[in-house]
Amino acid sequence: MGIEAPARVKYTLIREAAERDGNMLNVSWMCRIAGVTRSGYYAWRKRQGRPARDQWLVDLIIDCQRRCKQTYGCRRVRRWLKRRHGRNVNLKAVWRVMRRLDLLSQVRRRKPFRHYQQAVHKYPNLLQRAFAQPFPNRFWATDITYISTAKGMVYMCAVLDLCGKMVLAYRIGGDMTSSLVTDTIRDACKKEKAADGLILHSDQGSQYTSQAYFDLSQEYHIQPSMSSPGCPYDNAAMENFFGTLKTECLYRRKFSCRAEVEQAVAEYVQFYNYERINLKNGLTPFEIRSKAV
Repeated sequence: MGIEAPARVKYTLIREAAERDGNMLNVSWMCRIAGVTRSGYYAWRKRQGRPARDQWLVDLIIDCQRRCKQTYGCRRVRRWLKRRHGRNVNLKAVWRVMRRLDLLSQVRRRKPFRHYQQAVHKYPNLLQRAFAQPFPNRFWATDITYISTAKGMVYMCAVLDLCGKMVLAYRIGGDMTSSLVTDTIRDACKKEKAADGLILHSDQGSQYTSQAYFDLSQEYHIQPSMSSPGCPYDNAAMENFFGTLKTECLYRRKFSCRAEVEQAVAEYVQFYNYERINLKNGLTPFEIRSKAV
């Protein structure tokens, strides 16, 4: 009567017994006791000594997803293989390996709709969804999002340069106030040499229609631009960045306090600006922006 176990387990036990006893035990006898055939055992031994045809691809994909913390989908992994190793791999082959190893990227979550408050200052839409800008510091975009922790909500304001979609500045605060917005924009203005008449696009949140925001735009000679009410597509660059940040970083763990959020966001923004590959051109935001200077 054979031993009740999967065949590969039986083959492994037979091999270990044969190697431990210097091949003194009779393989045919052990196969008969285990309830497997001798030919099946030797065929299994032959397969074990043969390296997988795509083992090199497996190793590279594991390395890629380790570096990006498993945020890349199969198309971006394929870009990474071409960029880092000069390997032009079929997309289906990449997807097949990623699925087999459970290395597929997470699905992006929807952003809840926000209601807008009464505006103090309104501005026209000067951007008109021209999100791909060829020169840096001509068109910026800004927005606020919320992040949940065990101690309550925290809020993040960020400023992107639409040339390369690089994060120029961000701040995280406990309240969604006008000062959170103005302080973030002030950080970006101090860091960058913005063109005179810089266009800064936002939605119609109360922070961007406030008197404080108007005063800041006058101070730095900024031309405010605004989306239509309730139309997130008019500020799609910011919506996309926050969606990516949450999918690839924030939704993957639970935060107990604001300090943990700040550390996670700081690490991700560094990765996003200088390492994360753009699918269209294979470059990082920093590289796109540097080439345009």
